[in-house]
Amino acid sequence: MNHNPLPGTSFPLGATVYPDGVNFCVFSHHGETVDLLLFNEVEDGKPSRIIRLDPALNRTANYWHIFLPGISSGQLYAYRVHGPFAPDKGLRFDGDKVLLDPYTREVAVGTRYDRKAAIMPGDNCESALKSVVVDTSTYQWQGDLPLNRPYSGTIIYEMHVAGFTAHPNSGVQAVKRGTYAGIMEKISYLVDLGVTAVELLPVQHFDDQDASEGLANFWGYSPLAFFAPYSGYSSRREPLGPTAEFRDMVKALHKAGIEVILDVVFNHTAEGNENGPTFSFRGLEDSAYYILDEKGNYRNFTGCGNTVNANYSIVRRLIMDCLRYWVSEMHVDGFRFDLASVLSRDENGIPLVSPPVLWEIDSDPVLAGAKIIAEAWDAAGLYQVGSFVGDRFREWNGRFRDDVRRFVKGENGAVPAVVSRILGSPDLYPAAARRSINFITCHDGFTMNDLVSYNAKHNESNRENNNDGSDQNCSWNCGVEGSSDRPDVLALRSRQVRNFFTILLLSHGTPMLLSGDEVRRTQAGNNNAYCQNNTTGWFDWDDGEKNEDVFRFVKLAIAFVKGYALFRHEGYLDASGQSAGPGIVWHGVRLGEPDLTDDSHVIAFTLQYPDKGEFIHVMCNGYWDGLNFDLPPQPTGRRWRRIIDTALLSPHDITEIGTAPVLKGGSYIVQARSCVVAVAAGGRK
Repeated sequence: MNHNPLPGTSFPLGATVYPDGVNFCVFSHHGETVDLLLFNEVEDGKPSRIIRLDPALNRTANYWHIFLPGISSGQLYAYRVHGPFAPDKGLRFDGDKVLLDPYTREVAVGTRYDRKAAIMPGDNCESALKSVVVDTSTYQWQGDLPLNRPYSGTIIYEMHVAGFTAHPNSGVQAVKRGTYAGIMEKISYLVDLGVTAVELLPVQHFDDQDASEGLANFWGYSPLAFFAPYSGYSSRREPLGPTAEFRDMVKALHKAGIEVILDVVFNHTAEGNENGPTFSFRGLEDSAYYILDEKGNYRNFTGCGNTVNANYSIVRRLIMDCLRYWVSEMHVDGFRFDLASVLSRDENGIPLVSPPVLWEIDSDPVLAGAKIIAEAWDAAGLYQVGSFVGDRFREWNGRFRDDVRRFVKGENGAVPAVVSRILGSPDLYPAAARRSINFITCHDGFTMNDLVSYNAKHNESNRENNNDGSDQNCSWNCGVEGSSDRPDVLALRSRQVRNFFTILLLSHGTPMLLSGDEVRRTQAGNNNAYCQNNTTGWFDWDDGEKNEDVFRFVKLAIAFVKGYALFRHEGYLDASGQSAGPGIVWHGVRLGEPDLTDDSHVIAFTLQYPDKGEFIHVMCNGYWDGLNFDLPPQPTGRRWRRIIDTALLSPHDITEIGTAPVLKGGSYIVQARSCVVAVAAGGRK
């Protein structure tokens, strides 16, 4: 066989495996010389082979390409690109630096990997990351496909791949703790809880050294290679192991009926600002991949040093190819776009009315069945909740989080806003119901336990003088800052947690839970644990025993909403009270008299679907005294049965319909700071 290199082709980008070899292709407009480097081992100080690409044979337009016969899957490779260093013109070539392929399907990380070596002058070969040739065609999917569950039947569980099983008390075999395989061992827990989708914090390969000295970038919002599953989450450390293990996890979750949504970070990279490392994009074509100012400095709309130039043609192509890859080759079910408003900015950082990349995502046929969710804001003040582009994007509803927190906390003037949030936020989304992703907590901010235990953030362990993390938390410590052994404080906190879950799950929209909230996981008041790869950031499985009552409450509440067509209705609920279809009628303590004044702290509503025989009455008292609420007339042949009363202790706080007590009389006392849910059902008197 002839093993001499061939010119290769400009498509596909990346390293593509064929029966007789591999085609390599990379983009660089202003690069003058491109070297393809091959390695035998990830920590090799020198390449085993260097192939200099000939501009006459191996360049088409701005694409550099070559075909190497005899090369196969598992081969380690990288690039060096030589060209002018003129930052004021957007050119930052450094021919000493080993560069990752932006299209690499895996990243090999050696024990000598050093972020600083990619910053300092000189050759960083020994300590550099390497790309891996991956053949995705040989994996046996065994008929697996994305699940395509509608949003109306979806309950999202936001979780960290490593944090979920990293703790020694997880019960997971040591080698599998904190890995994709570790999640597979805990699928039964997710099924028992009742969630239908996991939303994974970033798994696109990131730089875990991008953090304060002595800490690690734990969350993963520091991407390096958008196509590659993070190798540190794989129990299989050899090349090709991370891709196979990630696919095994997806396949196992699908078999259990659980979708996989990825938190994707296309707004910035780990290369940081002009003082940051050269890993890939900067050394290939700086002005193409990043938004620069007139002096060649990085515009920072992300708070992370740089901003990806998402609407530039080559970057837009990379994003689309990447999303298609994760859907078609990795079988994921959808994406949550971190700081998605960045993707609406042009090459000068100005927001576009019709951003090309967002409309391509919205209309792409490969992504037609995928969930696409936007975090509709960025770090530079662009806030697009309720106005994000596209017909298919759902939005993390930050207004839901803040308004429900204010109501449960007991703030004045919160009732009108929380009414809209319960309805699915028609004030934000007048043309499309079910666009709202409702949440109380997420990775960014307090956990549910800490939301009711701290008035202020306590981020000192992040080594940023407690200056990081939001100061606007709408939290309340219920009388004592931090941990407490006072029975009254503990009881109130427990009640508030149940109130949050009740409103979240009964509101129109798609609910999202933060992993660990169902067992009251704490971060000791840290509301920005991005660098806490330790017990602060890990799921503590002992919490499941300590707070079994909370887990039971959340599990039964999820099962409750799954059992009613009212909660699966796609459109907005009819508020006339006359429809035979899904509807809602608003009340206060008196029937038909909702109190929307600034001093009000109560709201009640009746959810009804006469055609399905469904009648649910909800009473929420955010006041600091108990109040007597009217009950609606009982539908013919039915009696109101109390399903939830957050003021009661377990197991009476939530009951299944078969054992739910009947509410007698025409009213019910809803205790201070509590929620009550009743269902009209037949049966015993």
